[in-house]
Amino acid sequence: MKLNGHKIIIFGLPRMDSEIESTNYTTARLLAKTNRVYYVENPYTLKDYFRLRNSKQGQRRKGYFSLFNTSLIDTDVPGLSVIIPPVLLSINFLPEGFLFRMALEINEFILAFKLKRFQKKYAINDFIFINSFNFHYPGLASYLKPALEVYHCLDPLVVAFDKKHGLLSEKKIIIRSDVVICSSRKLYHDKVVLNSASHFVPNAADVTHSSKVLDPQLQVSHLLADLPRPVIGYFGAIERRIDYDLLGEVSRNNSDKTFVLVGPITSEFVPAWFTALPNVKMTGAVPYTEMPAVVKGFDVALIPFRKDEVSRTIFPLKLFEYLGAGKPVVCTDFNPDLAEFTGETVPFCSTAESFSKAIAVALSSNGEHDVAERLQIAAANTWERRVDEIADIIYEELIRSTGKYLD
Repeated sequence: MKLNGHKIIIFGLPRMDSEIESTNYTTARLLAKTNRVYYVENPYTLKDYFRLRNSKQGQRRKGYFSLFNTSLIDTDVPGLSVIIPPVLLSINFLPEGFLFRMALEINEFILAFKLKRFQKKYAINDFIFINSFNFHYPGLASYLKPALEVYHCLDPLVVAFDKKHGLLSEKKIIIRSDVVICSSRKLYHDKVVLNSASHFVPNAADVTHSSKVLDPQLQVSHLLADLPRPVIGYFGAIERRIDYDLLGEVSRNNSDKTFVLVGPITSEFVPAWFTALPNVKMTGAVPYTEMPAVVKGFDVALIPFRKDEVSRTIFPLKLFEYLGAGKPVVCTDFNPDLAEFTGETVPFCSTAESFSKAIAVALSSNGEHDVAERLQIAAANTWERRVDEIADIIYEELIRSTGKYLD
């Protein structure tokens, strides 16, 4: 990694104790191996505060919310600390327009006021500011005056809450940023129109974590231990991206198999008929730390995303996590770019019939050579490699724009 010894503030959308792995926090952890990184998590709004104040998450942050508290939360990575922002006004209910933008400026001013106190106390000067997909606060960097401003674009904005103000806010961030990193080729093509300094660096996987599946001592999660085999599994958020029609037809055509979906459920997107299928099981959310034990119980791993304009932008982490666990993977053809990174190891299916056939092939193709091939693909798509690519892009832009960071 060329980027070495620099101070970096990463303003992320997920919080430090998010239930699922996040690109944002993983990027922070890896950049911290050779740099001093401060991860600013997504601020609580007043609504969040009163909803979560008695929860484990709320209690963990007790005392840190104060505007005048400049204590860092240390992590298991020596170069990485977490900053808890102040509680901000709940403003998303406001219509887009002058009133909302004025309220947003107040929130950004309050947030920047506290961050400046951290800058002063810890001498965070000549730093790199990475907005890691926190499109809600487009003007924050202007208060902090970083040496370089980076935007990490990870997904399209599709949820109504995000789109309401996010479409305009994200556009503002992209236009003003020195560097834009996009996690899919479709996102890159969309953003490069707004900022020519856009780059495509795809998502990857924490293979060190998912490869724990290969440990013969690891026990299958109790959630799957007693399910009828073979188990065809999905690990991740259960929400709008999943093609329930296709997966439902596949499960009906494979009544001898158990289809299990493990992850947080957004019930508004899950059809009632789907949950009623006798060979479909949904467990709800489990901690990311338990992912290896869950995936070990899969005979075949699935990525059953629907094919639409939005999914064309998705580069799922779980693809390489599954492969890093040595598991056969069957995937819908929602993003044709994925085939470029998976060789011949993953079938991409467009119909329920082809999906069922691919599952049958996967169940009979799990020898040592097959596992070794999957591990080789995963090893070429690790977060370490991807973050090195991101760091090199940032370093080259620092040299070009400032010249200050040449060793």
